[in-house]
Amino acid sequence: MATLDRYGPWWEENSMRIFRCLVPALIVCSSAASLMAQGLPRALPAAHAHNDYLHKRPLLDALAQGFCSVEADIFLVDGALLVAHERASLDKRKTLKALYLDPLLERTRKNSGRVHKGGPIFTLLIDIKDDARKTYTALHSLLGKYSSILCEVRAGKYQARAVKVVISGNRPRDLMKGQELRFAGVDGRMGDLESSEPAHLLPMISDRWSRVFRWRGKGAIPAAESARLQEIVRKAHAAGRVVRFWATPEDPVVWKVLVEAGVDLVNTDDLPGLRKFLLEQKAP
Repeated sequence: MATLDRYGPWWEENSMRIFRCLVPALIVCSSAASLMAQGLPRALPAAHAHNDYLHKRPLLDALAQGFCSVEADIFLVDGALLVAHERASLDKRKTLKALYLDPLLERTRKNSGRVHKGGPIFTLLIDIKDDARKTYTALHSLLGKYSSILCEVRAGKYQARAVKVVISGNRPRDLMKGQELRFAGVDGRMGDLESSEPAHLLPMISDRWSRVFRWRGKGAIPAAESARLQEIVRKAHAAGRVVRFWATPEDPVVWKVLVEAGVDLVNTDDLPGLRKFLLEQKAP
């Protein structure tokens, strides 16, 4: 009784504040437990599958690991958008439609409007490997058939949906900027950090790791490079953009630095390795 008397005034003053902090955490834990009970992977917003189409099961392997972002390279061949890293690997059966758009549409319909049930917006990064304008024009026409699940910009107004498409590689930026209706944004580079373009046109800042940093994971990241990384993230986030680097070392030491700096998408070819790392980072 003495204990209650001692802490009673403090509890009366702070109980609602504690309650407001605990409820969101309990909801998150409950949602995660529900997903696990259903046998569904935990969605990992920071996980990006680089050259995803090279895996045994394109898209499906990444989804099974809980990835929320994948990358597909495309070529326009006889009117079809084929997925491959280079022309020598082209296969008319491996279309963007069959490997990515159709499965994403099916998943979204099954999961109440999300690729991962209860998860974040899913990113489909499409790298154009050939003619920027011709291939993008064909891509825009194809994306229009999946408008029910794609984020769009109509007359300058952004509408969020289940899947966000971002165009990388050969990017017809001026063409995209002038569109009245658009189902994709442009993948920016370090030179775009100071850009005043809206986030719906330039939603992402990406670059090759070695173009910006010399550190490869041996020893601690130099203070100057750490500060540079944090400044990149700060500027991008202030403009409403996400940050991604490609060709980063496949090393948990590097992944940890990226995550702690606030880099939004961690690039990898090692799907199980990154999943394990991210789950450990989030463990209580």
